[in-house]
Amino acid sequence: MLWVKSFHIVFVVSWFAGLFYLPRIFVNLAMVPADSPAERERLLLMARKLYRFVTPIAALAIGLGLWLWFGYGFTGGWLHVKTGLVVGLIAYHFWCGKLLGEFARGESTRNHVWFRFFNEAPVLALIAICILAVVKPF
Repeated sequence: MLWVKSFHIVFVVSWFAGLFYLPRIFVNLAMVPADSPAERERLLLMARKLYRFVTPIAALAIGLGLWLWFGYGFTGGWLHVKTGLVVGLIAYHFWCGKLLGEFARGESTRNHVWFRFFNEAPVLALIAICILAVVKPF
């Protein structure tokens, strides 16, 4: 099980790297001047590649997390809260995909400030998940 735990951590870290960086690309996309189509296309290409790269990584992180959960049989309130946060991160991941589609179609109406706040959600989730997983406060 230590191998499973090790790879779970690797894939979680990798997934979070994508969750941190993709919305950062959205901030830059929201700031692209209308007269810079090349810059817009370059950022869209980066965002598409990143999203396609981290989606299977997210699936592996979740799958290995479930393996650990069922293998160790963890119980407690902390796990329910952590699981809820992970479900929220999955929703956030797919929301990023929806936002990427809006940018690709030229339909995004949100400004860079909104995306700066949007970018902070996974940071807060990571802090809470780490505390829950390590401290197991309840």
